[in-house]
Order: sequence, then structure tokens, then C-alpha cells
Amino acid sequence: MERAMRWTGPAFAALLVATASAALAQGESTPIQSPQDAACRTEARNRVFSTPDPKGLGLYAIGRQLYFACMKRAQPGPRRRPRAS
Repeated sequence: MERAMRWTGPAFAALLVATASAALAQGESTPIQSPQDAACRTEARNRVFSTPDPKGLGLYAIGRQLYFACMKRAQPGPRRRPRAS
């Protein structure tokens, strides 16, 4: 006789978290939007393993920090209008 497996709340939540984190780790995210986006994703991917992680955040969080820092650098500064003399 086969016994039906019962899913308890914590077991189901653990399965859901494991599945979601596996999907994120495989790179299933938004499509690349611009050349800067592609360049920053590549930079983050290349630097994620060599960046120190003293807070124990994990590779995904470090990669996000690298990506957003790169995107911030890639944005042009605010335009300033010349003053009329």
C-alpha cells in the first residue's frame, strides 16, 4: 500500500522557497533593456565571486549590489542650464 504524502505548512513553504531561489539563481529575470543593463549584468556576474562578503549576505545580494552600483555609475548626471550673465 502506498501512503499519501501530506504537505504540512512549513514543508510546503520550504519547497516553495527552494524552487523560487533556484529559479532566481538560474537567471530567470527580466529581459535585458539596454546596452548599459547588459554591461552591468556582465560586470556583476564577473565580480560576484571575488567581492568580499563580510556580512554573509550571499551571492545573490552581492550581485544585486554590484549591478545597481554599476547602473548608478552609468547614468548621466543632472543637466545644468548655464546661468544668464
